[in-house]
Amino acid sequence: MKPDRIALNRRMSPRPFGLHLWMATVASANCLSGLSGLRNGWPGWNGPEALALRARLAGHDDAAVTAAVGRLSAEAYGDFLAGIAAYRNHPYRRDMPEPPVAASYGTARLLDYSAPGPAGRSAGPPLLLVPSLVNRGYVLDLMPGVSLARFLADAGAPVFLLEWNAPDTEESGFDLARLIGERLLPALDDVTARAGRPAVVGYCMGGLLVLSAARQRLAGMAGLAVLATPWDFHAERPEQARALAHFAGAWLPALEALGQFPVDGLQALFAVNDPMVASRKFRAFARMDPDSGAARRFVALEDWLNDGIPLPLPIARETLHGWYGDNLTAAGRWTVDGLEIRPEEIDLPALAIIPDRDRIVPYESALALARLLPQAEIRIARAGHIGMMAGRRAERETWRPLLAWQRSLAA
Repeated sequence: MKPDRIALNRRMSPRPFGLHLWMATVASANCLSGLSGLRNGWPGWNGPEALALRARLAGHDDAAVTAAVGRLSAEAYGDFLAGIAAYRNHPYRRDMPEPPVAASYGTARLLDYSAPGPAGRSAGPPLLLVPSLVNRGYVLDLMPGVSLARFLADAGAPVFLLEWNAPDTEESGFDLARLIGERLLPALDDVTARAGRPAVVGYCMGGLLVLSAARQRLAGMAGLAVLATPWDFHAERPEQARALAHFAGAWLPALEALGQFPVDGLQALFAVNDPMVASRKFRAFARMDPDSGAARRFVALEDWLNDGIPLPLPIARETLHGWYGDNLTAAGRWTVDGLEIRPEEIDLPALAIIPDRDRIVPYESALALARLLPQAEIRIARAGHIGMMAGRRAERETWRPLLAWQRSLAA
C-alpha cells in the first residue's frame, strides 16, 4: 500500500486512546520497579508466588535479569504501538447490504432481516433482536459469515433488529420508561403486526430492556431470551461495581449541558474492568497476518467498539447509580415507570445463554437472572462477552442454540 493511500485509509485509534496509551505506558514502566520490589520484599511482594519467583531469580545475575526485563518490557510496549498502527492502516472496511427498514421511532430503526430470506419459513415465532444501548446493533450483523441476524434469517426465521442510534435532543432527555414505552414497545407491536407474536432476544443491556417490556406486555411475547445479561451487579466484584458508579457519578454534573454520557466516557468505564485489555489485544494483532480472516474479524470488531453510542443522561443515572451502585435489580427494587421488574413473575418460555469467559458481565451476575426466570433453559457458552456473538465459536455456542430454542416454540 502506498504511503498516501495509508493516510486516506487511516482510522481512529481505540477509544479512549489516551487512557489505553497511559495504561500501557505505566505497565511498561512498572516492570522494573516491580522487579525491585520483588527483590527487596516490599509489601505486596511476599506471597507464595512472589517467594517462589524470588528463589528462582536468586541464582541469576541481577544486572542480566534487569536488562532482560527492560528489553522484554520495551518489546511489549513496541508491539502494542505496532498493533495500533497496523489496525489504523488496515484496508478492511465493513460493507454489508443494508436490510429493509420496517419502521422508525425517532433515531431508532426496526430492521427487517427476514425480507431477503428463503421462501419457505421455519417453524417457530418471529424473532426481535434487542442489543445494548451503548453499542450499535450491527455486532449482530458484523461481516460476511459473522452475522447472527443473517444466520437466523437464512434458516427461515423471520428476524427483526431494533437498531439504536445516537440520541437526538429529545431522546437525550429519555429515561428508561420513555425509551421502552416510546421505542421498544412500538417495535414489539410492529413486529407482531407484520409477522406474529415474537420471541424477544436481549443481548447484554438489551436483555434488561426486554425484561421490562415483558413485565408490561407478557401476553405479547412468545418467548424471552437473555444473552450475557447482568442482574446481580454485586455478585462477584461488588467494590468494583460501587467504585465504577462513584467514578461515573462524579462526571454527571459536568455533563448536564451536554445531556449525554459520551462514548469515550463509557469506554473508559469498560476499560477500568480490565485495564490491560487493549495492550493484550493489540500486541497479539501486531503478530497476525493482516490478510487473514482472524485479522479482518479483529478489525471489524474494533471498528464496532469505536462506533459507540452516547447514553441519555437520565438513563446513565438510572443504570450507573441504580444498577452498579445500589444493585436495585438483584435487590428486587428496580422499577420502570412505577412497575417493579421481577423476573420470577415473567412466566414465559425462556433461554439464558451465559458466556463463561465474560469480563464485562460476570458469570454469577448473569446466572442470578437465569435462575429467577420460571421457564428458563440455561446454556453456558464457551466464549467471551463479544465472542459469543461474533467470535469463531459464536455459531456453535450461541447461534445454533438460539435457533433450536426458537424452533421449539412452534405452536
